Amino acid sequence: MSGLHRSSSSSPTAGSVNVEQAENSFHELSRQLTQGTVVGEKEHGTQSSRGQKGKGNNYDPEKGSVDSEQPFDLREYLSSSNDATERAGIKHKHVGVTWEDFQVEVLGGSNFKLHVQTFGDEAWRFWLSPFFKLRPLISGLLPSRAKNVLATPILYKCSGLLKPGQMCLVLGTPGSGCTTFLKAIANEREGFYHVGGDVRYAGIDAQEMAKTYKGELVYNAEDDIHIPTLTVGQTLNFALSTKTPGPKGRLPGIPRSEFNASVKHMLLKMLNIAHTENTLVGDSFVRGVSGGERKRVSIAEMMTTRARVQCWDNSSRGLDASTALDFVRSLRIMTDVLGQTTFATLYQAGEGIYELFDKVMVLDQGRTVYFGPPNQARAYFEQLGYRSLPRQSTADYLTGCTDPNERQFAPERSEIDVPSTPRALEGAFQSSDLAADLADQLAKYKLNIESEKADQEAFRAAVAEDKKKGVSLKSPYTLGLKDQVIALTRRQFQMRLQDRFQIYTSFGFMTALALFIGGCFYNLPPSSAGAFTRGSVLFIALLVSSFDTFVEMPMQMLGRPIIKKQTGYGFYRPSAIQIANTLADLPFSATRILVYDIIIYFMTHLSRSAGGFFTFHLINYTAFLAMQGFFRTIGLLCSNYHTALRLAVSIFPNLVLYAGYMIPINRMKRWLFWIFYINPVNYAWSALMESEFKHLTLTCDGAYVVPRNVGNITKYPIELGPNQACTLFGAQPGTRIVPGRDYVKAGYDLNTDDLWRRNFLALLGFLLLFWFTQTVLIEIFPQLVDGGGISFFTKDTTETRKLNEELKVRKTQKAEEERREKIRAMEGVKIKRDPGAFSDRKTFTWERLNYHVPVAGGSLQLLNNVYGYVKPGTLTALMGALVPRKNIGVVSGDIFVDGRPLDADFARGTAYAEQMDVHEGNATIREAMRFSAYLRQPFHVSKEEKDAYVEDMIELLELQDLSEAVVWSLGVEARKRLTIGVELASKPELLLFLDEPTSGLDAQSAWNLVRFLRKLADSGQAILCTIHQPSSLLFESFDRLLLLGKGGNTIYFGDIGEDSHVMREYFAQYGAPCPLNVNPAEYMLEAIGAGVTPRIGDRDWKDVWLDSPECARTKTEIEEIKREALSRDRPDDIKHSAYATPLWYQLRIVVQRNALSLWRSPAYVFTRLFSHLIVALCVSLPFLQLGNSTRDLQYRIFGIFWVVVLPGLVIPQLEPVFLMNRRTFIREASSRIYSPYVFAIGQLLGEIPYSAICALFYWVLMVYPMHFGQGSAGTNGTGFQLLVILITELFAVTLGQLIASITPSIQIASLFTPPISIILSNVCGVTIPYPTLGKFWRSWLYQLDPFTRMLSAMLSTELHGLRITCKPEEFALFNPPSGQTCVAWANDFVNIAGGYLDNPNDSTACRYCQYKVGDEFFLPLNIRFEHRWRDLGIYFCFFVASRYLRFARR
Repeated sequence: MSGLHRSSSSSPTAGSVNVEQAENSFHELSRQLTQGTVVGEKEHGTQSSRGQKGKGNNYDPEKGSVDSEQPFDLREYLSSSNDATERAGIKHKHVGVTWEDFQVEVLGGSNFKLHVQTFGDEAWRFWLSPFFKLRPLISGLLPSRAKNVLATPILYKCSGLLKPGQMCLVLGTPGSGCTTFLKAIANEREGFYHVGGDVRYAGIDAQEMAKTYKGELVYNAEDDIHIPTLTVGQTLNFALSTKTPGPKGRLPGIPRSEFNASVKHMLLKMLNIAHTENTLVGDSFVRGVSGGERKRVSIAEMMTTRARVQCWDNSSRGLDASTALDFVRSLRIMTDVLGQTTFATLYQAGEGIYELFDKVMVLDQGRTVYFGPPNQARAYFEQLGYRSLPRQSTADYLTGCTDPNERQFAPERSEIDVPSTPRALEGAFQSSDLAADLADQLAKYKLNIESEKADQEAFRAAVAEDKKKGVSLKSPYTLGLKDQVIALTRRQFQMRLQDRFQIYTSFGFMTALALFIGGCFYNLPPSSAGAFTRGSVLFIALLVSSFDTFVEMPMQMLGRPIIKKQTGYGFYRPSAIQIANTLADLPFSATRILVYDIIIYFMTHLSRSAGGFFTFHLINYTAFLAMQGFFRTIGLLCSNYHTALRLAVSIFPNLVLYAGYMIPINRMKRWLFWIFYINPVNYAWSALMESEFKHLTLTCDGAYVVPRNVGNITKYPIELGPNQACTLFGAQPGTRIVPGRDYVKAGYDLNTDDLWRRNFLALLGFLLLFWFTQTVLIEIFPQLVDGGGISFFTKDTTETRKLNEELKVRKTQKAEEERREKIRAMEGVKIKRDPGAFSDRKTFTWERLNYHVPVAGGSLQLLNNVYGYVKPGTLTALMGALVPRKNIGVVSGDIFVDGRPLDADFARGTAYAEQMDVHEGNATIREAMRFSAYLRQPFHVSKEEKDAYVEDMIELLELQDLSEAVVWSLGVEARKRLTIGVELASKPELLLFLDEPTSGLDAQSAWNLVRFLRKLADSGQAILCTIHQPSSLLFESFDRLLLLGKGGNTIYFGDIGEDSHVMREYFAQYGAPCPLNVNPAEYMLEAIGAGVTPRIGDRDWKDVWLDSPECARTKTEIEEIKREALSRDRPDDIKHSAYATPLWYQLRIVVQRNALSLWRSPAYVFTRLFSHLIVALCVSLPFLQLGNSTRDLQYRIFGIFWVVVLPGLVIPQLEPVFLMNRRTFIREASSRIYSPYVFAIGQLLGEIPYSAICALFYWVLMVYPMHFGQGSAGTNGTGFQLLVILITELFAVTLGQLIASITPSIQIASLFTPPISIILSNVCGVTIPYPTLGKFWRSWLYQLDPFTRMLSAMLSTELHGLRITCKPEEFALFNPPSGQTCVAWANDFVNIAGGYLDNPNDSTACRYCQYKVGDEFFLPLNIRFEHRWRDLGIYFCFFVASRYLRFARR
């Protein structure tokens, strides 16, 4: 397979692959596909995979096992053999692509910039949003002139043709439109304003393809998007299960399982990742396969689609040269044999890759400047007047001709007589013979397609045969909805089952909460004392389980990228994933809620009957499912998490307030009570109450009897007598028995007969409604994914405007110098370097370096006794196996700087540009680099000097046009450049590490970067750099190479030499001579068997190295380096400091960055403010202008109690922000940029201004609408309430950051918030009154609860001295004994119990009011007005304590 070549005579558009020869080779190796053959292949693959375990040093996580050295056998393609399929009568799918006047436009002008929104922008835009939404409606009704929409072409009109079995390489500089062309030609038109022209696929128009055949056009994006908790095998199994052809599309006798197994085995072997089949895919948070392996998983997943038009967007990024070449060779074979039509854009494509394509397209700023045969492209541009440099790859040359900073004109030619602008190059091509020939081919092909239609009819028939039986011919999917749901349910169940930590924490928290609630309401008595608390436990149990589903809302956002990709591949329709999510979650949620319900039901002594329990469980679980559907619906309805959170927060208070528990329906405001009827929580709670009290009989005793014996009084009857009253709802004169039916009817207006006929049916209706809405919404609303390649900028300031103008001038001045440098390099002009020029500087050495990482069943060795060094003034390349860049595992061996162990300032003296691009998302490129320079360069260096150096880095990395772009909006390439720039800006004193710095960069950008690294090295910097796909030109810029093989074994360490002659000679003397016309970097990897090709030679190259004199010489050199370094005197007065700058300076810079980041996060900050406003408003509206009645007293308490909810609103919003910031801090902390204490303080200080604003607005909407401040404290008391609310806000911030700092992810952090909120709000002495709170809780948790102090301070301030006047219906009525007045009969009781008699001198119908003054309510709750300042001080101490605890963690 790797040896296929094509003669130039094979076709008029010959490139480098002989299609006929490839097909002949394939058919010679192919046999008829039989069941035995496939089974044999499958068993062979299984044995091979098993054989990888336990191989010790022979195993390489990047390359696979030793078995993978065997050449990949084309018989793996037998399942798709053309011979076998033709004999079986299966139609082929050949889809040629034609495009005429193809053009793509986006909104905005040529200089149009999108500016990032700030908190200030969001604040005024929100209030004016009704105007913005109504203006289009109003303007549409009024007569007006048609308005022209400003749109800009990003891909100008072009025409072309790619036949079945052909491959097209799309080349261009970054921003030239390569990705746009691939996405648009793959029919992915979302995000573009307009796509014009006529695009046909086998004669079928784009609209029909999108509707009926969208799975046949696929686009592989540059980013790797996968479910991290699935293994590689499971990922491919799922993809195959949704794309397996039906019986008519498979060979006879081959079942689906065998077909899938053979295809999966073929893909894993072809891409050399068979060893990863049982390894998690992983991501930046979940440990899994390496970055290069993850890229190959993406490739394999797209290949499972069996699509006939495939577009690959820089899919070789992160792959080494040999693997990239193997990948493109595989594409070549599949394109030839299967008749695919393949488009690809590749950066740094070597000559071996370039020659595999049939056509090449060159784009320049959206204009097509060449489209034709690859072997004619170089001659075409040379004929235009461009100079071709020696040793420059063709792809590099073609791209360079469109780059003003790189291109070279032929002698005596210039831009005056050579077309050099995009428009001129496009015009030159349009007038060329190539364009005329293309137009002729296009016309003939279209005519043939329209007249013959053989390919089109065969394509339609083949797609129809692929579909499973029963699937509509018009459906774009291979499977029907039922089978899609089955496949997805299996995958979602696997995903949940493998996320054990999530299972343990969710079950653990729910069980702990159940035990806590059961403990708080333990063994409720069946008397009046347990009546109200039964309603409380039912309400709390319902709220806890229902609002546990809140986590579903952010999960809808997190799943969008994977849904977008896989629906684009035609795996399934969007609604299938929602149905599958619900089904896969049922076993887990049903078990979790069952355990929860059992604990609560029996610990609290609810109605002990089987029917009662199962009714309780049925209602509670149905409510859980309904609320799960509700939050999923909100998540699908909104475009981002913060919008969804605003909507949820607007609804949440109403769900609680209008459930019928806090405010009975007959007490609700008439203009708000309708909320009660559309509230699913109302129907659930009502059903629970009706089920519980339906068969319950209460006895009236204790505090519900008036008057009664209290204190030393003994004159009243022990049991309810004729001259006493029972204040329990539903009580009748003369009896102490109160039926439960009467209690709920009188107290809550509930009818127990409504349990099944109304409440359960309504709850079931809500469940079905929300299931329906989430299924429909995901089909109707597009799943938007942020960061669609559009950059957002900050608004220019005077300083940035001036700096950017200077950068433009410098860019023009340096262009000519860069051109001259590249010419010298390509012409072989070498600069002599003195190897001993920097002998006085420190040298980095390592000996016997071993690295083991934990894996399932043991450990895996990634480095095996590696020796080497990096000298000052040298540029060392690291190639081959996986680089140890993880923070897990065990590293052993000796690492020295100048022969001495690493000291405290080692991390500060080095810079490490990681492969993962992690930065502060809201900073601009210039700000990110300045932040690094300010804190990492020595403190004595002036700010002006640091700023100037940053401008040099921006210029070097060609980020001038993006200097004010915010990081979160950058593309992959720009983020990679920024990662490098941030490390370069630090000017490391000792060593600069770079992990794949050229990965994802185009050839010119990679050259500029390596050229700059070369300059740094020439000035004395020691640099160690991993590099995957170097051209021969880039490779020769390095001084030394460390080549690692399988198992982390050293293959070669030593000089590269001019024209790589030193390294060439080493491999040549051991049997692997490198041809002169071959890139030595690529050949070297092939020679050692780094790809799928076998190694050259009989001996393992690691053994060759160990026995070589070069290995012995390396060890000797290390000893000499150490000896010389130790012989030099070391200054005694050197102070080793972990950080380059003092703590106060770190704090200043970090706080500035954090404050700016929050200002540019309007979605987060304004959502916090909005949630406070809406909760305060929703709570105040039902309690407007409270009076002095007993019911109003209760409402004042409810209004104050809602302050307890504020931390529950703040924490879920704050946790994702903190976790993202912590991720950035962890990356920065590895370089000792600033102290973790600085990070912690900076996070708090940035939040304080917004916390104060939120507290102020909440206070205003709480105090004045509810008419607070009527007690003795007066207006001063309301000011005190503001102080308490402010401390509550700060406590919420610190508590949220504490929770986030001890959890690994947002999914886990979100599980902590509900239980903490529930526990703290229930043991504060108000929800469960202090006298009835269990002794266990009262003895410790009550005292440790911060809300105990907060509510004590607020309640005592508001209620102290507040006069209570009962309304007529609030009096307890009783008749005194004959001949006695009310005061004579009840005065003793009133004097001790409190309250007052409204008619003390009457002798009948005595009216007793429970409270006379507000103090009588809070004194039994262990609250004192004189302790309010003490309580506030203790509350503030909780805020400080949570801050200290977080210091201990981070």
